[in-house]
Amino acid sequence: MNIKSSQTLVKEALIEITTISPSQALEMSNNNECNLIDIRDTVELQKLGRIENSFHISRGLLEFSIHPESAYVQNNNLDINKEIVLFCAAGGRSALAAKTLKEMGFEKVSHIEGGFENMSNSGFKVIK
Repeated sequence: MNIKSSQTLVKEALIEITTISPSQALEMSNNNECNLIDIRDTVELQKLGRIENSFHISRGLLEFSIHPESAYVQNNNLDINKEIVLFCAAGGRSALAAKTLKEMGFEKVSHIEGGFENMSNSGFKVIK
């Protein structure tokens, strides 16, 4: 049996996806060029806060909620023609999620290196 570790899956995803720095993401966000999507669990948001102007879609619901015809996209006026920039706590889940969105057919998708941890130290406003 050859079962891949989560670390292996993340390494493989990182080869196929675009990784951006928190400062690149902040510039894109300030210029209204992207959708920042926080895929952390609700418990993480409650404990650590959330990034201002980000959308929250937990990792478990991402593929269902991000589809253009989903109620989430329509109710939140999510512009899926803009770059979709994913982040999680440290970057592992968002790397896997970015790979999945590419497989779904999204072309403009990336994830933030170091996730929320790096973002909160890079000029993003955290709302508690």
